[in-house]
Amino acid sequence: MLNTFLATDARQTLDRFRSSVDEMFDNFYGYRSQPSAAAENRDRLSMFSPLIESGWSENSLNLRAILPGVSETDVRVSVQNNQLIIEGDRKLPEGFEKFYRQLYYGQFYTTVALPAGLDGEHIECNLHNGVLDIRVPVAEACKPRQIHIQTAGQQKSVTA
Repeated sequence: MLNTFLATDARQTLDRFRSSVDEMFDNFYGYRSQPSAAAENRDRLSMFSPLIESGWSENSLNLRAILPGVSETDVRVSVQNNQLIIEGDRKLPEGFEKFYRQLYYGQFYTTVALPAGLDGEHIECNLHNGVLDIRVPVAEACKPRQIHIQTAGQQKSVTA
């Protein structure tokens, strides 16, 4: 799972670096470094990747994906081969055809490797204010349980 987060973080860091370099050249030359606004929109539309954070509680793995402007009809969550898949489409808002700087839009697809011991059958998702909260419970068989310890005085003798 850590490898997935590192790969996502590296990709997002490189995307930010590219955006900063593009902005630097735009400011230096006074015009867009891309050949056309349409080409820029195509590039930026295809680069959206949601930020994902994770944390553990006593009973579950909790994930949070940041999906601003995405409705519940535009996002899908599924599980396949111990991989949690988050995919969907972040659509360009109406009235934003021509603009200088924008957030990233377009289709996205992200996977998170689920560690062993989780109950993939009872995953809960909640989308609110552009935040997708995902709760993956720990399987009952993998939860710690208390074992009763007997002492010599509690043993019963059996006669035959």
